[in-house]
Amino acid sequence: MAPFDRIVLPPPPLEDQGRTARSFVSRAGFKLDAALTLFDINPVDRICADLGANVGGFTDCLIQRGAAKVFAVDTAYGVLAWTLRKHPKVVVKDRTNALHVQFPEPMSLLAIDVGWTKQDKILPHAATLLGPQGGDVLTLVKPHYESTEAKQQRGVLTAEQSEKVLWEVMEKIAAMDVAGKQWLIKGVMQSPLEGQKGNVEYVAWLRL
Repeated sequence: MAPFDRIVLPPPPLEDQGRTARSFVSRAGFKLDAALTLFDINPVDRICADLGANVGGFTDCLIQRGAAKVFAVDTAYGVLAWTLRKHPKVVVKDRTNALHVQFPEPMSLLAIDVGWTKQDKILPHAATLLGPQGGDVLTLVKPHYESTEAKQQRGVLTAEQSEKVLWEVMEKIAAMDVAGKQWLIKGVMQSPLEGQKGNVEYVAWLRL
């Protein structure tokens, strides 16, 4: 018996998701927005981090939803949208590897999209960034980056293959020992937008 429900939840309808009322600097913002809505997670007044910020879709979403502060972390330089770079609630951490980043204060909410980096690499370090009471982690799971099959199929997985890889990844996450603690998988949502080459992506909600 798996220690979590093997259920992929659909994203909320667009009218509930608020897409008509919001726009973001990148399409990633809609992915996080859907997860925050579906899982009823409120960023208001919380200290947050966007690991793998890129242009800043996740950062933009968190700011628009009332976060007190967002640390935008990315290995690149100058990619974050200028509107966010100059925003008083955004702390820009360019040229910074999310696998090694440290913050001056504990995070209450982490939003993760680290591209090719696999979940079993980023999540152990992400756990160290949370406060003593834990916090919420919303991580974008990309089966086409987690799978060896994708390389043999020009980077594309079928929907069935994607879901199979998803649960393999979730099993690994649930089995992680993080300084004597384990991840609790609170829910998994299919992303409202497809990823590279039409691949299915998912947002997993985790707590320590």
